[in-house]
Amino acid sequence: MSIGALIKELRTARSWSQGRLASEINNAFGTNLDREYISRWERSKVTPGAFYLRCLAAVLDVPLAVLEDDVKRRTFLTDAAGAVIAPVVASNLLSAGFTARLAGGPAVDDWEAKLATYGTEYMALGAADIQRRVSHELVVVQQQLDHPRLWSVASRLMTLYAKTFPGSDGSKAVHWYRMAAQAADESRDADARVWVRGRAAIALGYEGASLGVADVLADQALAIGSAKPSLGLLNAIYGKAHAAALRGDHQSARDLDTMGRRIFDSAGSYEQTSDYAVPWWRLNVFRSLLLARLGDEKGAVEAQEAARAELPAELPRFATHLELHRGLMLARSGDRVGGVSYAQAAMDALPPEKHSLTLRMLMSEVSQHHAS
Repeated sequence: MSIGALIKELRTARSWSQGRLASEINNAFGTNLDREYISRWERSKVTPGAFYLRCLAAVLDVPLAVLEDDVKRRTFLTDAAGAVIAPVVASNLLSAGFTARLAGGPAVDDWEAKLATYGTEYMALGAADIQRRVSHELVVVQQQLDHPRLWSVASRLMTLYAKTFPGSDGSKAVHWYRMAAQAADESRDADARVWVRGRAAIALGYEGASLGVADVLADQALAIGSAKPSLGLLNAIYGKAHAAALRGDHQSARDLDTMGRRIFDSAGSYEQTSDYAVPWWRLNVFRSLLLARLGDEKGAVEAQEAARAELPAELPRFATHLELHRGLMLARSGDRVGGVSYAQAAMDALPPEKHSLTLRMLMSEVSQHHAS
């Protein structure tokens, strides 16, 4: 995707005209852009320079590195190998890739079984463990992309890989989410196209990171899959709801919550412990944080109680999520010191190896209310 197409997507996701985007940049940075200049960017007639890339990143809620990446274009293998540190590990990755190409690699059904295992393990393992293992799988599957179903496998692996990078950094996570969406398109599988985008949207919206990208991916999922209730659509709706709440658009967030609960009635999961599932308890984890961000303490507490009633005991990390939501509620209500203390106690009670990047970002959100 060109930088111009990305600017247009981000602008459209905010429901802004080209003139409105120019005005937002002018008001924030004292520039003198007009609608025609935005049009020239979007049509790739002109490429924004470093200053205007910073302006666009600021007003469109997107990490600067994401815009820079579209100007400098990276390759798949460079990112996969570059995500690891030790040269011997990079050597092993390259060897695995060529071995897979020469030997044919796992069959499609074997890949689907691997995905199911990773979906379960993601719920309990730390980000570093998942990242090491999935980087190996990505290099292997890269050598097998002769079949559309393997593009679907690759897209879901990329989405999981993206989750191992902090959304606050943005550049790595968003780069992989966008690559996952492109890979899903290659699969020609509408379910995969919706799921990948929806999973990325809820990850970014829940973390409160790269909200412009969360909106773009959610809108794409809604456009592709709006006629069919699905877990991908459910994730997309709640990703967009969290982005709206964080921007202060409470009515849109509540409307999306209502829509999401309606979708859940048709598409909710019976599977309880997979990242590919959204059972009742997980829906209420989404809603607990959403309602806390909206200042709806009664609704948030009800969602927390509903989540705890069915949360599997082997997933203590998600119980910690709920405790951090309570800490956020305390901080937002005015007891900032108490909110931070409550949230930190919950983090301290969870073994460090169970901590996730998302939990650390939630802790930061509570602390920011403390500092405000």
